Amino acid sequence: MALMRWKNRDLYDPWADFKQLQNEINELFDIDRVPTSKGLYDRSIALPVDVIETANDIIVTCELPGLTEKDMDVSITSNVLTIKGTKKDEREEKKGKFYRKESWSGSFQRTISLPGSVNAENIKADFNNGILTITLPKKEEAKPKQITVNVK
Repeated sequence: MALMRWKNRDLYDPWADFKQLQNEINELFDIDRVPTSKGLYDRSIALPVDVIETANDIIVTCELPGLTEKDMDVSITSNVLTIKGTKKDEREEKKGKFYRKESWSGSFQRTISLPGSVNAENIKADFNNGILTITLPKKEEAKPKQITVNVK
């Protein structure tokens, strides 16, 4: 006589989460899928931004290839840094059908929350070779202080 394991179908199925994850991964790598959202800032590709904190500054770098300083606007309000602008597609390629188009054009916006220790008066922004570098100096009270320890 063979024993068969009885499984209550009303109980939680631990494999259901893995099946859901597998479906989401399959949808993520589906190349033929076209995004359905058409909002102003809805896009699958966000501006790549690096935020680095040093002892004296917070440095934000953003890659904006193909743009000029006239195409972007950088502002800071209430410790929120906003980088926005428009990238125009000036190429006209009517020769054939695109099999893959990863270059993008249109409006973009990226907001970054900053700590309260930023000195908003001395912010510098440099744009060189498609890379925007924003240097946000820290306030004096936020900078680390070296304390000497006396050993007796």
